[in-house]
Amino acid sequence: MVFFPPCKINLGLNILNKRPDGFHTIETCFYPVPWTDILEINHSEELTFSSSGNIIPGKADENLCLKAYRLMQKEFNLPPVKMHLHKIIPTGAGLGGGSSDAAHTLRKLNEIFQLNISNEKLMRYATELGSDCAFFVQDKPMLGSGRGEVLTDITINLSGKFLVLVKPGIQVSTAEAYSTVKPNQTASPLHSILTKHPLSEWKYVVKNDFEESVFEKHPEIQSIKEKLYDLGAIYASMSGSGSAVFGIFDSPINRAEYFAGLMKWSGTLE
Repeated sequence: MVFFPPCKINLGLNILNKRPDGFHTIETCFYPVPWTDILEINHSEELTFSSSGNIIPGKADENLCLKAYRLMQKEFNLPPVKMHLHKIIPTGAGLGGGSSDAAHTLRKLNEIFQLNISNEKLMRYATELGSDCAFFVQDKPMLGSGRGEVLTDITINLSGKFLVLVKPGIQVSTAEAYSTVKPNQTASPLHSILTKHPLSEWKYVVKNDFEESVFEKHPEIQSIKEKLYDLGAIYASMSGSGSAVFGIFDSPINRAEYFAGLMKWSGTLE
């Protein structure tokens, strides 16, 4: 069976404080984007995992898809499967591709073996794999708080808008980004900002707190954001901890001449 785990963008990202456990308390809106990896899971005589496409950092036997399978296997004594991941979503980009792969492994194992696990329980399993994994259990925008794993519904509709995603040849590790970010405990509640202000005003009121420190170290990422605004973006931002930058437009743009040589995706949001 073949599946297509999507990525996400962050509409605003407030870093509120650093917690005693070393993590940070955040507030963000996750929005699904149909730039996908390709994941195949089939019955097998033994457990195997392979990958193609973009190089995935780390050891293959520590891939999040395998960790997701082992988590479910421990609970439900699943038979072995053969998994192949064709990696398209870039890593080190703030797009959540690895988390999506893991969450969709949980979702599809639930379907394949007819385990009848509720979304709420799948989200609890996903949280054990990563802070933003739980978001990918459902296919809709969600407001994330805590470490990003506490999810609540939010009414944000960007359907019909045109999205351009640009990934420069830079990887920003999450640990690196968090080590230099400056928490802002006085930030206005993101839910209120996103729902009370129209998209045309987000440029002035919706912030990603990672941008200040990441742009200082990697000014070429800031240049991409500025170029998207020059091209007419209604709103542009770095996604997550970077390095991908997105722009939301009313209509398609001819992006090839502006971002030649950079990894990119564009399409209409659902």
